[in-house]
Amino acid sequence: MPWMFAFYMAAIMALLMCTVITASNTGLDRGLPARILHAYALAMPVAFGCVLLVRPLVARLVRWSVRGPG
Repeated sequence: MPWMFAFYMAAIMALLMCTVITASNTGLDRGLPARILHAYALAMPVAFGCVLLVRPLVARLVRWSVRGPG
């Protein structure tokens, strides 16, 4: 389950970020979808690895935030 969560979280966030950043940097035109997919092909594997790496830290931060440090 943690691996699937990481995969879906990375897939969705990478697509959203690639869309926003690519559109803001290159503008809206007919070539935008191709540029987004090109950026996504690089970003998705990186995002997946990052989500897997930071998951334990985020889980601890959530636990600490909900319960408090003590």
